[in-house]
Amino acid sequence: MALHLKDLEDQTIVITGATTGIGLATTRMAAAHGARLVLAARDENTLRELCDEINHAGGEAVHVAVDVGDKVQVHKITQTAIEAFGGFDTWINNAGVSLFGNLLDIGEEDHRRLFETTFWGVVHGSLEAARHLGQHRDGYSGAIINIGSIASDQAIPYQGMYSAAKHAVKDFTDALRMELEHVGAPISVTLIKPASIATPFPEHAGNAMDHEPTLPPPLYDPRIVARSILFCAEHPRRDMFVGGGGRLMAALGHCAPRLMDKIMSAKVISQQQTGKPEHRRHFALHEPATDMRERAHYASHVSKTSLYSNASMHPVMTTTVIAGALIGAVALAGRRSKN
Repeated sequence: MALHLKDLEDQTIVITGATTGIGLATTRMAAAHGARLVLAARDENTLRELCDEINHAGGEAVHVAVDVGDKVQVHKITQTAIEAFGGFDTWINNAGVSLFGNLLDIGEEDHRRLFETTFWGVVHGSLEAARHLGQHRDGYSGAIINIGSIASDQAIPYQGMYSAAKHAVKDFTDALRMELEHVGAPISVTLIKPASIATPFPEHAGNAMDHEPTLPPPLYDPRIVARSILFCAEHPRRDMFVGGGGRLMAALGHCAPRLMDKIMSAKVISQQQTGKPEHRRHFALHEPATDMRERAHYASHVSKTSLYSNASMHPVMTTTVIAGALIGAVALAGRRSKN
């Protein structure tokens, strides 16, 4: 069935993990476009501060403090949206956290907690949204937008359990989309797959390494991801990579997986360490982030635009860019195999 999504200014949007990084950038951008917002995160005070910022600027935002790993708490998001705005049109599952280090050096409790937030949080939010959005919508469709990662397609060493969770998010999202299509539900289901994004993500992650964690280049500004998310809130898309570097990694991993294994193990492990000794850190796996920052400082260059991401929003350009990326990946793989 054809899906027709409302313009942002006519939408009520739910955003989980709204107080930091990609979630915060998306929140502020959505507010600037006139969307009504239902914001979810774990810290009540930070949520209240963010809602005050938006409401004082003329926007409309309410909040609910929840742990997305608990489906009972996730239901409170729907209740809040109904009480404040009569429901919602788009649900963005953004909350997530990572662990850096060798899989053998991290305890099972932390691994399970990562999955509770990064995978089960998406599951709880998606099913909650699907139940609400599947109801009569006066000719308009609703949208579920899940934040995956390039790790959904290409595993990252020293972020092994995060990669596993994001791959699980991909398959869950794909299955949900097919099942909703089968019953004719008026719901667009999108998976967003960002590359390395210059948020405070490593600062909030757990770390079993001797050095502070960071993200491997190329790095992109979080507002590039926010634009892609909000584009998909208005235009149904199956999935969308954010950042050409991440798309190229995924393509090379598909075309030459063994070569990509060698590249990742030789280069990416060291690229995820700053060289500075690890210190005691705020760990968002067990405690909510309260710093309310979109960006963090990185030694590597951070791109404020992405040709690939811009092209992804225009089908003809997308075909050209993807074809070029795949041709380049295959050519590189061919040259490597001959050496």
